Amino acid sequence: MQFQQLQYFVAVAETRHFTRAADQVHVAQPSLSQQIKALERELGADLFQRARGNITLTDAGEALLPLARRILADAETARHEVQELAQLRSGRVRLGATPSLCTGLLPDVLRAFHDRYPGIRLLIEEGGSHDLVRELARGALDLALVVLPLPTPSPALTTVTLLREDLVVVSSPEEPRPGGGRRTVRIADLEGERLVMFRHGYDLRELTVAACRAEGFEPAFAVEGGEMDAVLGFVRAGLGVAVVPRMVAARSGRGLRVTPLARPGLHRTIALAHRSDVAPPRAARELQRMLLER
Repeated sequence: MQFQQLQYFVAVAETRHFTRAADQVHVAQPSLSQQIKALERELGADLFQRARGNITLTDAGEALLPLARRILADAETARHEVQELAQLRSGRVRLGATPSLCTGLLPDVLRAFHDRYPGIRLLIEEGGSHDLVRELARGALDLALVVLPLPTPSPALTTVTLLREDLVVVSSPEEPRPGGGRRTVRIADLEGERLVMFRHGYDLRELTVAACRAEGFEPAFAVEGGEMDAVLGFVRAGLGVAVVPRMVAARSGRGLRVTPLARPGLHRTIALAHRSDVAPPRAARELQRMLLER
């Protein structure tokens, strides 16, 4: 008994017509008929009653049909599973993330993913949450790490919360400690400080400016417009202070003083997003699992 013979048998059983079945499985009708006859010889029983213009199943055919369908379904499942595994040996994952997450959260997770799946290419796109949501929507990314709430909520995206991260104030050890030397800094204390500020479109910029305005003052910028590495470099040089995620501050090495924000402080919620209408590829789902389990 051959797998192909079962395919032909099911096609005839469903169409009740040899020519239409042959068209369905893309084979010449004589070849299909020959394979059905070979299957019947193998089983020792007729599977169809062939009256002119009327094809019906025999008792043997009725008994074989659910079994043949199950075999074909299992074969399709096996093919799918093998292809899914093959996707973990080669292929790519297109991941979007805000620059601060590329600095703080991603390095360790991507290293673990690369060690486990060295054949998968990791394509990283940095951007603000607004830009990343747009790239997800047009299919240019498989996954994106974004800051909640999204600037423009989209029912076409599914988001899963990863973590809630504290923000801290970083400054140069060569400069006076912000907040008058206290061990924690209030947002109100930043009114007398010069801030090193991120470019427009950065989630951290919007969060920091909004917090300052909620305290009744407009923040003063020493320099603005930088990406994360530039902002940290300007702070090390003593140009001003900056509000950054705790993970970024922890990974940034020497040359920075880290001061926590006094309660209630500032926080941000990080989520993993993907399109709701398209399942991410297997490799992307594996990276998603590793991020959720970190």
